[in-house]
Amino acid sequence: MPLQNRVTPFGEIIATPARGLFIGNRGIIHDPETRTLTTKRWTLKAWLICRCDYKGTRREVMARRSWTELFFLDEATALAAGHRPCFLCRRPQAEAFRAAWVTGNHWVAGNHVAPPRADNLALPRAGEIDAVLHAERLRGREKRLHPLPAPARDLPTGAMLAAGGESYLVTDGRLRQWSVDGYHMPASSAATALRFDGLLTPPSTLRALGAGYRPVLHASALAAAI
Repeated sequence: MPLQNRVTPFGEIIATPARGLFIGNRGIIHDPETRTLTTKRWTLKAWLICRCDYKGTRREVMARRSWTELFFLDEATALAAGHRPCFLCRRPQAEAFRAAWVTGNHWVAGNHVAPPRADNLALPRAGEIDAVLHAERLRGREKRLHPLPAPARDLPTGAMLAAGGESYLVTDGRLRQWSVDGYHMPASSAATALRFDGLLTPPSTLRALGAGYRPVLHASALAAAI
């Protein structure tokens, strides 16, 4: 029986035997005795995207009272759910994300302004990014959907959208439907009838993608898309 520890683009945590490219966490949200989730879905605002392998560390999943191991199909999935790269095990990616986040969001000395001056751009602390993301990813306990700022195919690679309870990835102006084991091309009739309910990727993360951050995508995302 698979553990309930796989995260969807909607931020939901489900049980599936399918594997993912990344691990991450939201704090301690499980009971190690039963290896099941508690009623909480986060205890920290720092929702991280981590490497599955780091300095040879091995953990028995959900077996001790430590951070709850969560898994993601790929980085685009984790970003859509509201996570961001870890500054410990993925520092180069975290620094690249922060730099793009600053540029895309015109972050100056802790404020959003536009347009910024290059000499005024300030690097936010991780906690400042987390505070913005926490406000953007949730509406109470539910996933917050945001209006699309542009037509779906004009959004940057790595953005994810919701339509009819399903998730869709944008990659180079094309769309792929998300599933637990990879991305798939929907039937042509379904593709032409798509009516997007909103943006899953938090707006500040979307702007980081637009400013040049390139998330790691599952190999299936590189196949032909609609």
